[in-house]
Amino acid sequence: MASKNSTRRAAKKDVRAFRTVVDSRVEQVHTVRAGTADGRRIRLTGYDLLTGPWYTPLTFFYRETLDGAALRDSLARTLRGYPLLAGRLERDADGGLSVLCNDAGVRFTEASCPEPMRDYGHGLRAEPVIGELLREVSAFGVVGRDTPLLKVRLTRMRGGGSILGVLINHSVADGASSLSFLESWSREHLGLEWEPPSHAREILDALGRPAVDPARRDARAFIGVGRVRHLTTTLRVGVKKLATVTTRFGPSELAALKAEAQGTLTSPDDWVSTNDALTAHLWQTLGQLRGRPAEAPEWLGLIAGARNGLGDSLPATYWGNCVSNSWTSLAAAELREAPLGSVAHVVRRCLESNTEDKIRDEIAFLNSYRRKGVSRHVMSVRAPDVSTTSLSVNNWSRFPMYRIDLGAGRPFWYEFPDLPVPTVHIAPTPEEDGGRDVYLCLPVADAVLADTPPWRERLHSRSSTRVGS
Repeated sequence: MASKNSTRRAAKKDVRAFRTVVDSRVEQVHTVRAGTADGRRIRLTGYDLLTGPWYTPLTFFYRETLDGAALRDSLARTLRGYPLLAGRLERDADGGLSVLCNDAGVRFTEASCPEPMRDYGHGLRAEPVIGELLREVSAFGVVGRDTPLLKVRLTRMRGGGSILGVLINHSVADGASSLSFLESWSREHLGLEWEPPSHAREILDALGRPAVDPARRDARAFIGVGRVRHLTTTLRVGVKKLATVTTRFGPSELAALKAEAQGTLTSPDDWVSTNDALTAHLWQTLGQLRGRPAEAPEWLGLIAGARNGLGDSLPATYWGNCVSNSWTSLAAAELREAPLGSVAHVVRRCLESNTEDKIRDEIAFLNSYRRKGVSRHVMSVRAPDVSTTSLSVNNWSRFPMYRIDLGAGRPFWYEFPDLPVPTVHIAPTPEEDGGRDVYLCLPVADAVLADTPPWRERLHSRSSTRVGS
């Protein structure tokens, strides 16, 4: 086998595309409205303001053809329960943001592609199919303007099949809430009942409570920084070029990972989940691929919903951003060489650190910056070195992306966007068989390396599956 250095040199020369482009042309552009508006102005929370008014693109691929007119009708009905999506972002006097629920509408674009539907998946991935939408919705052109917070693009393929691109402004919804909206739309389209969400942001705001323990305050996942540091950090992250490699872990492979992890735990009372074992395995493998010096810290960030920590204090149907994160680290050599169970236990402890006290302290901290008018200066504590020493994990394995039936059956594939920071995105499989699809968003050189047979072999080395799909 070629040395890692020679492979890296080859990777730098290999500028091959990781995705194909779906060429389509716009046929019609519609504005979809709920048909009713109460004019409420809903003030966004500190969690909402963390993301900035950027958009998250999601793309769903269907074998059958979707009916655009029927989709617009069901979307209009669904928006009655999601007035923020049909509203517009406005700046508050203190620098915060609110959504004016004026039913200004969402944009629904219909397009066509001269090519037939292809077998998209791990072996053939597409750019998020949203046309020019990303360039149209720069975060700098949203607040105080007539810019929709939801954009939909339906692309019909020659001979049948459809691609549905969805853009939701991240300042109004996290991943769980975005999928909750899509599931509501699906149920409305199919004539099934669904429960309207709660938009009572003030309930979340009221849960803020500064921690008494100084250690808890010192361990916050977010920090406030000056304007210059915030700008330089943002620019540094923005210039990094990343690409995404995907692979699939089947149910038996996951069972083997969990069994190995559980079998190497040092205490009989310790327990780890399947996702803990998978996360630990991915962290270890990517640590080996990065090959950093033995004593260098390898940081792992876990993106986790804050709802669980708050329990019954927050309505189960709360809709918005309610996501925290927690960080843990190991020395590079220890990460590479430790038993899988030891690393999985570190992952489990990191997740369990998202306690009610931690979340309440976080809400109070974020809201204090909003009151001061400097919400835009809050960032992740690891943001300055996020591309060189750390990895984030975003687990969507319980989200219903493969249950979004809009009259043409369930999607057979969905595409997640490349992110500006190294991220592991975990999703369910289309069959929802208990397996996991894993998206590894890495610096381009690392992504090219991870996509070679030796490293795909390492990704699947703990089971009889030698190379992932």
